[in-house]
Amino acid sequence: MNATEKIYLPVDGILEMFNSLTGHLQSGITHPVLKSAVLTPVAQNPKVSHISKTGMAIIKTGKGLWRQQDKRVVASRSSSGNRQVSTDKLPKRSVDLLELGLTKPRNCHRIVVLGAPKVGKTNILQWFLGKKFEEHYEPTTEDFHRKLFHIGGEAYQIDLLDAASERDFPAKRRLSILTGDTFLLVFSLDDRESFNEVCERLNEIKAAKAKLLNKLKHPARVPPVVICGNKADLEAQRAVRRSEVKEILGEDVAFFETSAKEGTGMEGVFRALATLGGMPAETSPSRHQIISILTYQSMCIGQRGRRGNRRLGAPCAAVDPLACRPSFTSDLRLVLESSTKHNKPEMCQIQ
Repeated sequence: MNATEKIYLPVDGILEMFNSLTGHLQSGITHPVLKSAVLTPVAQNPKVSHISKTGMAIIKTGKGLWRQQDKRVVASRSSSGNRQVSTDKLPKRSVDLLELGLTKPRNCHRIVVLGAPKVGKTNILQWFLGKKFEEHYEPTTEDFHRKLFHIGGEAYQIDLLDAASERDFPAKRRLSILTGDTFLLVFSLDDRESFNEVCERLNEIKAAKAKLLNKLKHPARVPPVVICGNKADLEAQRAVRRSEVKEILGEDVAFFETSAKEGTGMEGVFRALATLGGMPAETSPSRHQIISILTYQSMCIGQRGRRGNRRLGAPCAAVDPLACRPSFTSDLRLVLESSTKHNKPEMCQIQ
């Protein structure tokens, strides 16, 4: 993820974030500094300040809580039906190209997916990952995918966060928005309420990104967003017309009518995500070959030495079967740390 901008939060803002993420802040934390901070009333107009010892204590305490949560997520994913993998033939951990020094920060990208339940977000992502449509519906609490590309001699990493569980947690959702590079908003063409929710999410993204750019004294710009009206195969039940979408969201919005069941419109969605996100067009599913994660690793490592015979070969990609969302502590740090491009870090509140 491209995250050179680093921001500071007030301690009360961090507390609000932790409270929304854990839901058990007062009962589940025993750290004396944190507990006293929780019990202390927050002023109506708090001053924004640099990270204090209290703030660092909150982050360290939260890290322990989320480490346990991450372990449970990994365990549940490895035991689920569509994520069963043979661990003896796979890396011991998720592959992060940036940490391994195999790519550049500008080649790492995060796509945040938002929308109401049952609109087809998961099946749209399945197309991107090269998997089949699943008729059976299972509610997604939160899902994270990582697809690694090798295009034109360079390595690319695209993370996809399906933030379904953040629907009822505004602070948690704002954190995902601030760490996202591109956004995919999905609604169902047979459900007007889901379209209304997409309109709300679009306004929320614009407001959060505008506030962030203003705090960093950067020029205002429209965040890269692709809107997907799914279930186009249910024409008889259609409740939202294309003309209405254009009228409400504007003619310039990147809008596509799709059917995750039939594959209609999928290529246009992924091509738009690549274009708006500044990624190669070869990241679209039809433009590259799928290889195993081990083959991908050996190719990238071999590129450093004499074995890089596929260095300029055909575009290829691998799905990381062990991918797990970076902890919320990691995402908080991306937002909290000072920007390397500014002598005086600006201040920003997630609120």
